[in-house]
Amino acid sequence: MFKKSVVCLLSGLILSAAAQAAELKIGVVNVAKLLVPKEEQLRKMMEREFSAREKKLMSKGKEIEKMEEKLSTDAEVMSATERSKMEKDIMSRKREAKAEADELREDVNLKKNEEIVRIQKEIFEAIKLVAKEEKYDMLLTDGVAYYGEEFDATDKVEGKLGAGGGGSKAPKGKAEE
Repeated sequence: MFKKSVVCLLSGLILSAAAQAAELKIGVVNVAKLLVPKEEQLRKMMEREFSAREKKLMSKGKEIEKMEEKLSTDAEVMSATERSKMEKDIMSRKREAKAEADELREDVNLKKNEEIVRIQKEIFEAIKLVAKEEKYDMLLTDGVAYYGEEFDATDKVEGKLGAGGGGSKAPKGKAEE
């Protein structure tokens, strides 16, 4: 009798778990698709923010090249003191330009990393919002090899990202890119 009760109880639990599993709402979000327009926005923003410093650095590089050309063409007619002074000036300017280039590269990388973190946070906040509003039990993002169109929630998340979140329409029912 006890054995029969346990079997019935376990059967009931298994059937109720299967029924609940059938009611799960699961979706998939292709984060890579959402990142494409954000990457373009980031590139343009970085270009605007750092282009003046890059141009200034390029100008210094051209100025150094002109000085080196002048040194090579006029070295024979220059005194040893003038030649030495010009060589030191060129070396000093090269060191200064290298330091500025290193600082620029560091600033660019720092800003880029900050913006990537901000973009990722924005995307995952939109994913959570869609999950709550659409009553998803689970929204998957990475590592999904294949999903059908009925599971794709990418466009819904894209809509929550606003006008800036646009992008190309990825084919549905295909492997995630």
